[in-house]
Amino acid sequence: MRRLRPWALVPVLVALLAAGSGSPSRSYPHSALLDGAAAYLLRWGRRGSALAFRLEVRTRGYVGFGLSASGGMASADIVVGGVEGGQPYLQDYFTDENRVLKKDPQQDYHLEYAMENSTHTILAFSRELHTCDTNDKSITESTVRVIWAYHHKDMGEAGQNYHGSNRGTKSLRLLNPEKAEVSSASLPYFDLTNKDVPIPDKDTTYWCQMFKIPVQHEKHHVTKVEPLIQKGHENLVHHILLYQCSSNLNDSVLDYGHECYHPNMPDSFFTCETVIFAWAIGGEGFTYPPHVGLSIGTAADPQFVLMEVHYDNPSYTEGLIDNSGLRLFYTPDLRKYDAGVIEAGLWVSLFHNIPPGMPEFVSEGHCTLECLEEALGAERPSGIHVFAVLLHAHLAGRAIRMRHFRNGEEQKLLAYDDEFDFNFQEFQYLEEERTILPGDNLITECHYSTVDRIRMTWGGLSTRNEMCLSYLLYYPRINLTRCASIPDIMEQLQFIGVKEIYRPVRTWPFIIKSPKQYKNLSFMDAMNKFKWSRSEGLSYNELVLKLPVNVRCSKTDNAEWSFQGMTALPPEIERPYKTEQVICSSSSCLSCSLFVTLLFFVHITASTIGNIGPFVQ
Repeated sequence: MRRLRPWALVPVLVALLAAGSGSPSRSYPHSALLDGAAAYLLRWGRRGSALAFRLEVRTRGYVGFGLSASGGMASADIVVGGVEGGQPYLQDYFTDENRVLKKDPQQDYHLEYAMENSTHTILAFSRELHTCDTNDKSITESTVRVIWAYHHKDMGEAGQNYHGSNRGTKSLRLLNPEKAEVSSASLPYFDLTNKDVPIPDKDTTYWCQMFKIPVQHEKHHVTKVEPLIQKGHENLVHHILLYQCSSNLNDSVLDYGHECYHPNMPDSFFTCETVIFAWAIGGEGFTYPPHVGLSIGTAADPQFVLMEVHYDNPSYTEGLIDNSGLRLFYTPDLRKYDAGVIEAGLWVSLFHNIPPGMPEFVSEGHCTLECLEEALGAERPSGIHVFAVLLHAHLAGRAIRMRHFRNGEEQKLLAYDDEFDFNFQEFQYLEEERTILPGDNLITECHYSTVDRIRMTWGGLSTRNEMCLSYLLYYPRINLTRCASIPDIMEQLQFIGVKEIYRPVRTWPFIIKSPKQYKNLSFMDAMNKFKWSRSEGLSYNELVLKLPVNVRCSKTDNAEWSFQGMTALPPEIERPYKTEQVICSSSSCLSCSLFVTLLFFVHITASTIGNIGPFVQ
């Protein structure tokens, strides 16, 4: 083996390629470790209509990378590369539904350079977002399930070597717009963390703990929030919500935590209605835009906050103790605007339900024009500006869209995730801020699959129940915390033949009086007793989407706008949503093939080599 002599390379080629040899963090602004052993690092960045990737993997054999709708090998878009005998290689593959690996006739992954040293292989390549190739997976703003693998031998040494346990999957959002990272190293911060919370041996627990914001008497802005998840509990902590509570509380509420939504929950917890931050499993820290911050320290700001932590323990593990929470960085250097959060979608209740055995069922939650007209008209006639959205559902969720209408005309989607992953939910930064005006209306559209269920799925708190929510981060802050709806339950029950319920209603769920086959059953039991078929489910879905809705239009401190509780008709909209046509392109990248070997040599001299040691041929 001999060490390369990069100084012997043609100077003009070095100059030509210098643009690509800078720091990886500049060329690839996003990165993620794909495995628990820190052996496989993915870096990536947008380049016009293409995405550039750089893989840094602890192997001298082949490296595999792919995109998959399910997170498995079936029907996946795969690229395999490495360095063999001093020569770089990269091959575009795909798999069929039986997971058989096949060479793609249209090669759309283009090698930029490859390097190898005594421990690691680096591959840099690019691909168009939309390639016109039916074997490729388009890259959109939705969640992407990345699959990865590696082997200690190269592909050519013994055919398609099986990667064994060196494989995995991770959900990412490859096109989440890049946000300038503001250094928080010098900023003060405070932690809101649970203290030795015992997790019950049941599938779902919501734990609530009251905190007092330590910054008082002077306005500050929170600029960044990071999750503090106890090591080993990454799959136990499903989401964390932070609510603003009544300013009339005192320090006595700080003495204890309690299970949320429990009959014995302290009364003070009921004063906490306004969500001011939301984090969900798989998400990372959130940084506010440079002109916006979460205000703390004034009389109008939260003094007491309730942290709600959702623990998901489907294996009923005993003896778990948790100390997870949030870290909030803040600054006295005030930004121009205060941030607010609006919860939009379907108000969580049993009136939201999904029949069993449905490959697709659509629910809609309405932030009605009446609510936005009243709240924005009174407080911000020029509108508010949304800069990030968190889309939230549970295990049956498959896709979520936030649709935006103005004067009856549909605007571009506010946010969407057509490949929703329950285990990966985070705020999506909007590429461009979106203005919401009085009289606009927003629809949170959730798509579910219940093909593996034999009973009704109900709206509720458990992960086996469902939700359909959007959290909108916006500025400037106004007095609107919830803009949601509930479908009418009686017309839903009429679909299965219910004629009468016992009145006055004294029990929950309420009891059916007639007809005979449902007599003395709760409405939940009646819905489960009904013999659902897919055709019945489709007819029921059509009915539910047209039903009148009860409007939820809430202020802080449990106050309400006047339209709260009133009935509204959903707008007439086009269903299903027509996705925007994408312009695909298949780039031949002729220059890539001409210079790939030279790139292999030239990039040996790049500054990146210093990060992982000397590379040799």
